[in-house]
Amino acid sequence: FDDIDLPSAVKYLIASDPNLQVLGAAYLQHKCYSDSGAKKQARSLQAMPKLVKLFNSPNQEVQRHATGAMRNLIYDNAENKLALVEENGIYELMRTLREPDDELRKNVTGILWNLSSSDNLKDRLARDTLEQLTDLVLVPLSGLGGSGVIQQNPSEAEIFYNSTGFLRNLSSASQQTRQKMRECHGLVDSMIHYVNSSLEVGKSEDKSVENAVCVLRNLSYRLYDEMPPSSLQRLEGHRRNAGGTVTGELVGCFSPQSKKAREHYLNADIVTFTEVSKDPKGMEWLWNPQIVGIYNRLLQRCELNKHTTEAASGALQNITAGDRRWAGVLSRLALEQERILNPVLDRVRTADHHQLRSLTGLIRNLSRHARNKDEMSTKVVSHLIEKLPGSAGDKAPPADVIVNIIAVLNNLVVESPMAARDIVYFDGLRKLFFIKKRRDSSDNEKSSRAAASLLGNMWQYTKLHRDFKMVTYPSQSLPGQ
Repeated sequence: FDDIDLPSAVKYLIASDPNLQVLGAAYLQHKCYSDSGAKKQARSLQAMPKLVKLFNSPNQEVQRHATGAMRNLIYDNAENKLALVEENGIYELMRTLREPDDELRKNVTGILWNLSSSDNLKDRLARDTLEQLTDLVLVPLSGLGGSGVIQQNPSEAEIFYNSTGFLRNLSSASQQTRQKMRECHGLVDSMIHYVNSSLEVGKSEDKSVENAVCVLRNLSYRLYDEMPPSSLQRLEGHRRNAGGTVTGELVGCFSPQSKKAREHYLNADIVTFTEVSKDPKGMEWLWNPQIVGIYNRLLQRCELNKHTTEAASGALQNITAGDRRWAGVLSRLALEQERILNPVLDRVRTADHHQLRSLTGLIRNLSRHARNKDEMSTKVVSHLIEKLPGSAGDKAPPADVIVNIIAVLNNLVVESPMAARDIVYFDGLRKLFFIKKRRDSSDNEKSSRAAASLLGNMWQYTKLHRDFKMVTYPSQSLPGQ
């Protein structure tokens, strides 16, 4: 490298001698490792189209160095990424990915991962890469194809890691890309199989598991709004319409409030549950009852990787959110069969703010759908009250976490006198009045309104009026006055 500069290196890329092509590509790879000026100069010298042409050179060393140079050239450089794409680079990369050379495949998947960090490229990357990447990398290396067991050498582990990182970025793009990923044959199955197999062999901390669970969380986002209508109809079953009558064969038979109607709904739930639980494939995994158990095991077994547990609780939050019947079914499954509340509360104790968002969001959904509000109250109230600020000096979680916590307490209080009693016992009244008074920002205004609503619902329990008067300052008006 002593007798070479960037212009010379770029010229070597179009030399007839493969050794000179290797030298030019190797110099670019070295020079552009962390030098943003060199990356810009290389682009101005037209290095990008010359490197793309070498991706599928008959000489493997040339291929390796050309892709290695490109990997460094596009890292943290949006203009170079765009230049690569405009030179038909994605098509050439996918051709190169078919080569049975691990070093080459590491470079190609690394380039794809780098490209996917640009929001404006995500939809195009999904369109041009997903099916081939799934067939060539995800299915064979996840263990889904062949033996069913994950058998990766260190290079294959890196290739799989790069590929799942790429998917993780893509899955945070548009609804169109989420749909394409859900529908891509083998993609969701590969993620599920890899996570499941890793749990079985005690590798829940694995970085590719983190990526895979983040993909599943993102693909679960707005799931009930975006899933195929036929699937949604199957999950919703018989519903009451806006007029309060029952759809399907129940019309004219008995009132929706009757014991017979309730039994019918319960039986319909069981029938649907049994049908949906059978042999899930592809995107069906995202709402299948079995996935609740997978996320629960991650919450229990993943001790160190907080990104994985945050993604698992976020995925659970997504599939238990909203008014849909299936969100309620999965919530009750999580609470009653999976006994998920204790693992979630264990996480709440030590969670940082990012984790608290998804954890408290999940508990909010569970509290809404829980059949036994008293039982849930005894488990969650003390832990959640502990997270609320009670004075200006307290380190408070973000406003959306506070709103989630207060919403949980509200869901419980409206049906459980025990919840209201426990809020008082664990010093919740004082904290709620503090939050209600704090209106110095738009975020605090939201939590203040939430606290006021909860205090109003607690005031309905006349036995608590004495406690209200003990906590309330003389200048404050009591709820209801």
